[in-house]
Amino acid sequence: MTLSTVWSIFTKILDICVVWCMAYYILKNVKNNVKMILIVKGVIIILIFKLLSDIFNLYTVGILLTYVFEWGPLAIIILFQPEIRSFLESIGRTKLLGRHKILTVEEREKVVYEIMDAVEYLRKNKIGALMVIERDVSLQDYITPATKVYADLTSPLLGTIFFPNSPLHDGGVIIQGDRITCAGAVFKTSMDPNLNKKLGTRHRAALGIAEETDAVALIVSEETGRISIAVDHEIHYNLSLDEFRMMLVDELKPKTELFYDADGTESEGELDEI
Repeated sequence: MTLSTVWSIFTKILDICVVWCMAYYILKNVKNNVKMILIVKGVIIILIFKLLSDIFNLYTVGILLTYVFEWGPLAIIILFQPEIRSFLESIGRTKLLGRHKILTVEEREKVVYEIMDAVEYLRKNKIGALMVIERDVSLQDYITPATKVYADLTSPLLGTIFFPNSPLHDGGVIIQGDRITCAGAVFKTSMDPNLNKKLGTRHRAALGIAEETDAVALIVSEETGRISIAVDHEIHYNLSLDEFRMMLVDELKPKTELFYDADGTESEGELDEI
C-alpha cells in the first residue's frame, strides 16, 4: 500500500467524520427548537412530494415544486431570520475547550451551600431573584452590558444584590465557576407558546437563556416565593428545597472528573462511576 493510497483513505475517513459531526451538532441544536423542527418537517414533506411527482410523472406539481426549491431557501431565510440567527449565535458562543473552570468537589459544595443559603433566605422573604450559572456555552454577550462584580460567590452578597430597593434587583446575576461575574444582566425572554401564562418576566427570561445556551437558571418568585430551575429548554417549576438542591448538585457535576488511585497515579473516569 502506497503513501498516496493511505492518505486518500485517511482524507475520506476524515471527510465522513466531519460530515457526521456537523449533522450531529445541527440535529442536537435543532431538536429542542420548535420552529426549526417545523422547518425541517416542511422540507421533508416537500421532498416527498417531489419524489412522488417524479415517480408518477405529475408535470404541473413538478413545475410548482421546482419553483419552491428555487425560491424556498430565500423565503426560509426571510421568514425564519430570528431562529436562524439564534442558532448561529449558539454556535458562535460555544467554547471548544469546554467550561472556563472545573470546580473541585470542595468548591462545588461551597457554591451549592452559598446558593442554597441565599435561596432559602430569598424564598422566605419573597424576594425575587434570577441566578444564571454558566457552563460550556459562553455568556459573554450578556456579561458585557451588565454591571461587573467579579466577587466571590457568597450568600450575603446575593441577598444584597436582590434586595428590593437595590438598583440591580430586577436583573439577573451571572455566576462563572465560584465567582459572581456580573449583576443586572438582561436576558431574552422565551417565546414558547406552551409556557404557563401565569409565569412572569423573570421565569420567561430564565427559560429564554436555557433555550439559547446550556446554562442553569435559578429563579425565586417575588410574588409567591416559589423556587424553580430552568435548564435544557425546560423549566422545573415550584420545587421543594430538597428537589432544588439535588437538581443543582447534579447540574454542577462535570462530565468527567480526575481522581487518584491507591498508588497515587492520576486517572480520569466518568463521574457517574465514581
